[in-house]
Amino acid sequence: MNPAMPTLLFIDDDAALARLVDRGLTRLGFKVIHAASGTEGLDRLAQGGIDVIALDQYMPGLDGLETLERILAIPKAPPVVFVTAAQDSSIAVTALKAGAADYLVKDVHGDFIPLLQVAIDGALRQAAIQKARDDAEAEVHASRDRYAALAAEREVLLREVNHRVGNSLQIIASLLHLQANSSTQDDVKAALTNAMGRVAAVAQVHRRLYTTHDLKSVSLSQYLEALLEDLRRSAEGNKMSQLTLKAEQIEIDPDRAVAIGIIVNELVMNAVKYAYPDGAGPIHVDLHAQGDDVVLSIADEGVGLNAKSDPRSTGMGQRIVSAMAAKLEANPERDPAHPGTRIVLRFLRVKPVANAGCATTS
Repeated sequence: MNPAMPTLLFIDDDAALARLVDRGLTRLGFKVIHAASGTEGLDRLAQGGIDVIALDQYMPGLDGLETLERILAIPKAPPVVFVTAAQDSSIAVTALKAGAADYLVKDVHGDFIPLLQVAIDGALRQAAIQKARDDAEAEVHASRDRYAALAAEREVLLREVNHRVGNSLQIIASLLHLQANSSTQDDVKAALTNAMGRVAAVAQVHRRLYTTHDLKSVSLSQYLEALLEDLRRSAEGNKMSQLTLKAEQIEIDPDRAVAIGIIVNELVMNAVKYAYPDGAGPIHVDLHAQGDDVVLSIADEGVGLNAKSDPRSTGMGQRIVSAMAAKLEANPERDPAHPGTRIVLRFLRVKPVANAGCATTS
């Protein structure tokens, strides 16, 4: 639309009235093009350059309502002011319901021209507002599409990163496993097995993220089952024949899943080394929800914590457990009523937002 001189298509079979409209609206800053019938008006409209239409009702051939219907079927059609000499209000209602922007009654002397100018100005303003609204909605939809495309691309990249990191860590864990199996020194074998378990705990999280639809959470039951299976295949696997897992379906964020996996690895390996001096015995890993909390326990039925002393111990496992527990904002506690050793950690299922920074800097 040319805001300086809008172009009006005046469709009316009365040539004398059309000349009056042309003179009156030209003085008011409009360019007026006359069409003597609905068909002629549609042909002119198809050529483009029309900003607004004034349409008469009674014409030979196509009448105003039929012409209006065809005009509004054209994509991005200009607004239409319906004009008629009839005083019948039902025509006005029909025209407005059909999509006309405004309606007015004309006279043969051109006295209605000032009213026509007001109606045309209103129709142009309404069309401009509608166009702005449509453009804004189109931009919103385009922005959503761009965001969806970027999110999909980001998800693909994250999956690829998790896949590559998981594979690389799994290779390291396998190398540690081979080295542990080939070692003839018990201390070296145990150290390599511990290291393998720690690497496997991290690798399993990346593997879970690569194979799941949700990149923001990890199923702890599936994760721990895979992690314990890795431990059963380790150099100390012959001592884990009675290693069991009882875990509810709980989803948690990947960072804390890593902390949980490392804690489980350390405490299970601690039980393997110290709980049963004469061989293998039961080791139970339990994970369940309790209100807003998650309760994790690792238990054995061995000689008890006080008897678990080894001059070769460096305390590394205990320091690792304490560091990972801090990430969960939890404190490992021993169950004094349990025969053998049972360590329990209680932490929130959802990480508190206010404490997120503290939890990740421990």
